[in-house]
Formats: sequence, C-alpha cells, structure tokens
Amino acid sequence: MARLSSIKPRLQALGSRIAAPSDRQEAEAERHRQRDRTQPWRRWYYTERWRQLRKDVWVRDNFTCRMSGIICCGAYPAANSPVADHIIKHNGDEALFWDIDNVQTLAKVIHDRVKQAIENGWSGDVEALIAKVMSEQGWTYRPR
Repeated sequence: MARLSSIKPRLQALGSRIAAPSDRQEAEAERHRQRDRTQPWRRWYYTERWRQLRKDVWVRDNFTCRMSGIICCGAYPAANSPVADHIIKHNGDEALFWDIDNVQTLAKVIHDRVKQAIENGWSGDVEALIAKVMSEQGWTYRPR
C-alpha cells in the first residue's frame, strides 16, 4: 500500500486586523498631537466650558445640521452625529472661539467633507456638494 506524504499548508496565518492602527490613523493621531503642541488654544476644546457651549448650540439648533437639515441623532463617529462648528475660523481669537453666535450644529459627514472643503479653498457649488455627500449616505437632500 502507498504511503501518504504530508501536504504543505497553503494558507498563512493572518496578523491581527484589530490591534494595530493603520498608517493613516497613526498619521492623523500624530497630526492632532502636533496641533495640540503648537496651537495653545486647542486646549479650549478639552474644557467643561466648551462641552457646555457645544451642548447649548446643539439644543439651540434642535440637533439639526444647519447646512443640510439632517437631524443629528447619531453617536460619534456616526455620519449623522452632531459637531459644533465655528462658522468663522477663530484661529486662536478667544472672543470668536467662545461666541455662541459663531458656532453652529453640523452633521459630522457635512463637517468633515463639505465644511472642510470650503475652508481649504474649494469654490464649487456648495449645494451640489451637500447633495452628493448626502446621496453617498443614502439620504435625500432638500435645499433649505
């Protein structure tokens, strides 16, 4: 009778996909650490005063995104989680930072995609960009 020989394994063990952050996540974390070191006003975001102001803005705006009309009912980091956004960049101006009339509620996805594009110099059709971002989320955009 023929003898069975051992078959070499064709699969290799995979490393953990959960344990190590991606290069992109690590780069983003380092960027935040660098900003915290070089921009002293960044500490204001970690205060109870900011947390309270942020909540007051969300309540004032009825947890509704001012740019898209989305109800911001998600928990961070959901696309529909609320973000307190400075309408005019404060760049360390304390009065502008704490001015409640300079803070608005935005849905996280709108803040991260639309508002950041505008702040970075994008000058296209804002309504079209909002509609595109919302469509990608499976949401319907009704201009306000």
